[in-house]
Amino acid sequence: MLICEKLINKTEKMSVIGLGYVGMPIALAFAKHIDVIGFDVDQEKIDMYCSGIDPTDEVGAEELKNTTMKFTTDEHQLKEAKFHIVAVPTPINENNTPDLKLIESASALIGRHLTKGGYVVFESTVYPGVTEDICIPILEKESGLTCGTDFKVGYSPERINPGDKVHTLDKIIKIVSGIDEESRDEIAKVYEIVVTAGTYKAGSIKVAEAAKVIENSQRDVNIAFMNEVAMVFDKIDLDTNDVIEAMNTKWNALGFYPGLVGGHCISVDPYYFTHLATKLGYNTRIISTGRQVNESVSEFIAEAIVKELILTDKIVSKSKIAVLGITFKENCPDIRNSKTIDMIKRLQKYGIDPIIVDPVADIEEVHEEYGIQLADISQVADMDCIIFSVAHDDFSKMTLPEIDALFKKSDPNSCKIIIDIKSMLDKDELEAKDYQYWNL
Repeated sequence: MLICEKLINKTEKMSVIGLGYVGMPIALAFAKHIDVIGFDVDQEKIDMYCSGIDPTDEVGAEELKNTTMKFTTDEHQLKEAKFHIVAVPTPINENNTPDLKLIESASALIGRHLTKGGYVVFESTVYPGVTEDICIPILEKESGLTCGTDFKVGYSPERINPGDKVHTLDKIIKIVSGIDEESRDEIAKVYEIVVTAGTYKAGSIKVAEAAKVIENSQRDVNIAFMNEVAMVFDKIDLDTNDVIEAMNTKWNALGFYPGLVGGHCISVDPYYFTHLATKLGYNTRIISTGRQVNESVSEFIAEAIVKELILTDKIVSKSKIAVLGITFKENCPDIRNSKTIDMIKRLQKYGIDPIIVDPVADIEEVHEEYGIQLADISQVADMDCIIFSVAHDDFSKMTLPEIDALFKKSDPNSCKIIIDIKSMLDKDELEAKDYQYWNL
């Protein structure tokens, strides 16, 4: 009897290591069909899940309350599982090189409890070669077992889009690979338990690893192109969105827009690719340049804000400014690699100390990660400038009277500045009401 059948018959268990934005949805989906052990080193996070609290806002309280999954921080319970999925973060170091400490640690963790006949599938984003050259040797060393003979290894890149309630796990084709054809096919069968969209069987583990870093690098380059276009058009007061709307009337327009590129995927994965290229003696040009452009957008926006303050005769360092949104994308609490933070830091260099509001982000996490104390929207008043940084529903649905209430009342002649980074508001309506409006 093969591993997929054993999992379905519940004679064997699965473990998911790393219960974050990726691991938790996968674990919960499988737990509806098979026995799952959900492991994470963060006891506080495990306690929240056990209490029915979802800090990621990816699965919801009801799913947590009704799941049969066993949550734990006890690594010894991993010995009960035969099929292991690794979904730990793979961030970058300060010098933009891959930080593989967590995936190496997870490999050692599993290796200590790996048994004969086991499967280990990595989902964490890596550059081609990491699974076979780094992870497998760790698994073999810690377990004393031999890969290919005693246990099997595969790679299946995570494709979950945090905050996206449409393109969910079950609706996204799952790329799968294995150290041999037999393991690849069996891993595919396991994922097909929960992925109704089906699987794509990659020719090798390296192909699957490469597909992940390239799909996000491609998006990064395309967004960088639009950001560069926006920076040029800003010099001639041309609205980039008007240009895009015209351009998109052609059937093969790609539909990309300018914006802040943060988060744990698009702003990170290109560095994994460029690291590999550098190791191979190749100096990437397009991907590296695209990343540089996107990294510069925060500073460009901050400079544009300062320019708008000066144009409206405001004293920059004394201007009252509110930033609405700090997460890396709309309706998602994930604050990793938030480029809004970079914009705020640049504004602070001009003596601006903005008030920051985000109803979606976790207050304690933001303070711990960035040293910022979030405010409630009710505390925003008498502003000179409002920066709409993230298109949360709470912000995009604001009415004009609600927006107007945030500005200065003491000086009715004071120009009201709106910075609309995501172009979520009605530009014509605002300009008709004499707002000073700027969008990316």
